[in-house]
Amino acid sequence: MRTLRPSDLAREHGISTQAVRNYERDGFIPPAERSPSGYRVYSEVHAAALRTYLSLIPAYGYAAGGRIMNALHEGDLEDLLMIIDRAHGQSLRDRDTLDAVRRAAHHLTAESDTATGPLDDAQTRTIGELAHHLRVTPATLRNWEDAGILAPARDPATGYRRYRASDVRDAELAHLLRRGSYPLDHIATVVQQIGRAGGTDALAAALDDWQRRLTAQGLAMLHAAGQLGHYKDVYDRDTLPLSRARPFIV
Repeated sequence: MRTLRPSDLAREHGISTQAVRNYERDGFIPPAERSPSGYRVYSEVHAAALRTYLSLIPAYGYAAGGRIMNALHEGDLEDLLMIIDRAHGQSLRDRDTLDAVRRAAHHLTAESDTATGPLDDAQTRTIGELAHHLRVTPATLRNWEDAGILAPARDPATGYRRYRASDVRDAELAHLLRRGSYPLDHIATVVQQIGRAGGTDALAAALDDWQRRLTAQGLAMLHAAGQLGHYKDVYDRDTLPLSRARPFIV
């Protein structure tokens, strides 16, 4: 089998030889052979391991990618698959959230187009007025506040809640999503996403960017799956004793 130096592995990916040694130390690639003079000697198996680990990073992140490689080298297939399944489950939840935000933003935009006049930030509503507007109870609005969905200002003189235009928008969005049976923590995530985007107008660009990132991650997962399956076959065929499959610190 062709032998490789640390610099050979590093050069392919534009990383440092220290990074290669760190990945070996952390168990992301198998332990290297040692030459009579003590230098590390790698093989195509190590090259395949490094390609696989680096492909896992854009798909699952550094931490999960490292745990996947550790699980493979330790022969813990169930843990490996559990990590991957959790990541794919989170990706699905992210896509569901994105879809919910798109539909909610469309609904709110359509409602604002037919409204008799938008509420600007100079106008505010009391908790009773907003509850009446949404046909919910004031207790419901307080629950949404406790869940992190609403953050109304307080009147400095009375301490009463005052809901600004952005609060009304968030409350309308929460009301819409609750009718769709979304849990409060999910709604809080959606509202916060809209808040970071700066409103429904700016949200369109943010949603497009979010969609691109989810698509890029999904494609990275697809690529990583191929790399991981190939590497597992290569690693399983390799003659490294089981004891050498465990990570160690040099």
